[in-house]
Amino acid sequence: MEQILQSSKSYSKWIMVISVVIPVVVAVLLFAPVNLSFEKGGWIQLLPTLNAVINSATAVLLLAALAAIKARRTTLHRNLMMTALGLGTLFLLSYVLYHASTVSTVYGDINHDGVLSDAERAEIGGYRTVYLLTLLSHIALSIVVVPFVLFAFYYALTGQFVKHTKIVKYTFPVWLYVSVTGVIVYLMISPYYL
Repeated sequence: MEQILQSSKSYSKWIMVISVVIPVVVAVLLFAPVNLSFEKGGWIQLLPTLNAVINSATAVLLLAALAAIKARRTTLHRNLMMTALGLGTLFLLSYVLYHASTVSTVYGDINHDGVLSDAERAEIGGYRTVYLLTLLSHIALSIVVVPFVLFAFYYALTGQFVKHTKIVKYTFPVWLYVSVTGVIVYLMISPYYL
């Protein structure tokens, strides 16, 4: 029993370390003067679309996994959730690669000069506020949900289904919100990509 408790504490520490390291690495790559050089207009420009597809697929997988567990199809549920976790990892890699390679796009930058002029701001009106609120809630919740997703997987994989069930009551809707708002954010900003 003591060995199980030690193992559980070890996994908890790793989950917390990963949950802190991921947003720190993403923040450093977004705000530090790191720029991987890839050919402008090449394959790297396809990554935001890929990320939207990944977020869409994740949302579908989450809903399918919910339906599977309600139908007591646990193997299907587990496979769908493992696929969703894999897609989340692929998304993170693609997101980091894109943002470490390009300058962030400015919402409303109609002429693509990287500056939001007063005229552009006036033309887009309140849509920018909607975009920013959606983006900020998406980012904040994507950071918050990581440890809960990892603990939910840990509890499921170690057969701690009571704890798993308790944590997913809150984790599932947040993860689904993050996936759906990721697509919405992409659709809103995609006209401003170069």
